[in-house]
Amino acid sequence: MRISAHQQTALGAVAAGLLLAASVPPWGWWPAAFVGIALLDQLIAGQPAVVRFRRTVLATAAWSLPATLWMLDLTLPGWVFAGLIHTAFFGLAAVVVPAGSGRRMGLVGSLTLAEFARWSMPFGGVPLATIPMGQANGPLAPIVRIAGPLLLVFIVVTVGMSLSALVDVQRGNRWAIREVVTGSGVVLLMLLLSSIAPTGHVVGDLDLAVVQGGGPQRTRASPTGASIVFANQMAASRLVNGPVDLVLWPENVVNPAPMPTSGNRRSDRLYPDEADMALTAEAQRLGAVLVPGWFHRSPSDPKANVNYSTAIESDGTVVDRYDKVRIVPFGEFVPLRRILDPIAGDILPSRDLLPGTGDAVLDTSAGRLGISISWEVFFEHRTRDATLDGAQILLNPTNGASYWLTQVQTQQVATSRLRALETGRWLIQAAPTGFSTIINPNGNLVARTNVGEQAVLRGTVELREGLTWATRLGPVPILILSTLLALAGHTIVLWRTHDQARIYRRSRDATG
Repeated sequence: MRISAHQQTALGAVAAGLLLAASVPPWGWWPAAFVGIALLDQLIAGQPAVVRFRRTVLATAAWSLPATLWMLDLTLPGWVFAGLIHTAFFGLAAVVVPAGSGRRMGLVGSLTLAEFARWSMPFGGVPLATIPMGQANGPLAPIVRIAGPLLLVFIVVTVGMSLSALVDVQRGNRWAIREVVTGSGVVLLMLLLSSIAPTGHVVGDLDLAVVQGGGPQRTRASPTGASIVFANQMAASRLVNGPVDLVLWPENVVNPAPMPTSGNRRSDRLYPDEADMALTAEAQRLGAVLVPGWFHRSPSDPKANVNYSTAIESDGTVVDRYDKVRIVPFGEFVPLRRILDPIAGDILPSRDLLPGTGDAVLDTSAGRLGISISWEVFFEHRTRDATLDGAQILLNPTNGASYWLTQVQTQQVATSRLRALETGRWLIQAAPTGFSTIINPNGNLVARTNVGEQAVLRGTVELREGLTWATRLGPVPILILSTLLALAGHTIVLWRTHDQARIYRRSRDATG
């Protein structure tokens, strides 16, 4: 069967998107992102705005939908909605730049802005299957020390545009040589700066244990299941022996049922006072700071839930608490609930989570612990805020037990590696069924559990202080630069048009 030119173009757009998806964990083939971006640029070159939009939307759908396939197990409408938002932002990014000269410079800026936009809105953003996490295992990852993940997007797109320009050079386009040289120079400069960027300094160390209770994936919360999860977590915690300073438990593993009003307790339920007594005794047995993750109905609002971690000293005293601030749309709260409940109330959370408002740190005898609970680690500003507030180490208690496949888990590990690089801090991740990890400030995995196993990770980690450039600067400089480049693309078009007109007038005058 003969494939038409239109079908070939559509297949090319899908291929560009699949290459971007292939760069994202769990696949993590980081060079594929450069080729995908270069192919997309070739497909939209010289095309009218509507064609650029259509082809970019198709490519982005082929990137977003496979890389977030796990969402199908939770919500089909949510999976489609998240994909549509992703494609819309990138489609618009292709429209706002010129079709010809200046396009590549403009795309570096506009695609960077599109990534930031989808990380931020609507409903707080959905920073999954992102360009930076695809580079966590590649040579460009240390660039985040300079100005965070947004700079890494900027550089990945620059590499892709340079590859596309190189194709044009082979076709005899003299202007493209400048783009190749400029793009290559920018990338090399950023790599050089990342090698000399400050990473903080050591002020002490900790012996710690990360406790993973184990169990099957794709479980759903239930009163009986909560009791089993807690029992598994306690059993794993008892494997911790010897001197230890800090013991980290995952998110949500302490999930007590409301106290019965009749006074009759069920043996297959975990109740708040029982959990308190067990945790107090465990902290005393360990002789360490214990940080467990809680989830239950709010005492102040029975129509809402709370999700938090406490810090329990070795004498059993609770000395600090952090309530999750960034919460998951459609997972922990339902935007537009009055509209959606009549339509899909049976598959949506019945109670919203009350977001916290406190600083992202726990003050303990083991040190000042920065904390981002689960979803929060995908947002660069949460670990940045903790580091600015004096965090000496970063904790990420999380819960991926409900999810299908390991897409979320692997993407979270990749993101945590970037957070460690950005802040110059060790980052410790604890999950009830995996992956739990210990990550050093260079973004390297020092230790990692497998999915489903009951395990304890032990390690000696550094307490660190000092700020990286990324922590000091945040995303604002790259947002400004990207905006300027998106606008500069049109300036280049005007300049080249004026230059060509001037050459034409000189030629005409010379010939009379």
